[in-house]
Amino acid sequence: MYQLLFQAHSGLRFIVFIALVIATILAFSGWFGNKPFTKGNKSFNLITLISTHIQVVIGLFLYFVSPFVQFQNMGTTMKDATLRYWTVEHVAMMLAAAILITIGNAKSKRFVNSVDKHRSVAIYFSLSLLIIVAAILQGGRPLFGISH
Repeated sequence: MYQLLFQAHSGLRFIVFIALVIATILAFSGWFGNKPFTKGNKSFNLITLISTHIQVVIGLFLYFVSPFVQFQNMGTTMKDATLRYWTVEHVAMMLAAAILITIGNAKSKRFVNSVDKHRSVAIYFSLSLLIIVAAILQGGRPLFGISH
């Protein structure tokens, strides 16, 4: 079961990342191009949100059963860069990114003006994207590499 969920988590990250990049580009384009907030924008933001939430749920399950996460001796864990990354940094950064995506999507629904909707998504999704890229690179993994 662990291996199946690990592979799902590893594969779904590409969908989340690509959806987030596209939704962010569309939001900036809509914001600076003064374009209407279309049903397509709303749908793409929703795909990004749902795929991110699924990724978080799978990730949290993996977090509590992973051999890379060590809670027993936090002093030792914090001194080891790899253990610290998987036990603290990865989960904190990815949860922060998911929260920003959720906030950006929710705030966009509150606005009436299309430019405000696009701006909300652009700002929150791009912050999320920066955190995700930083978390991936901090873990010493390539941005588009395959996890083993």
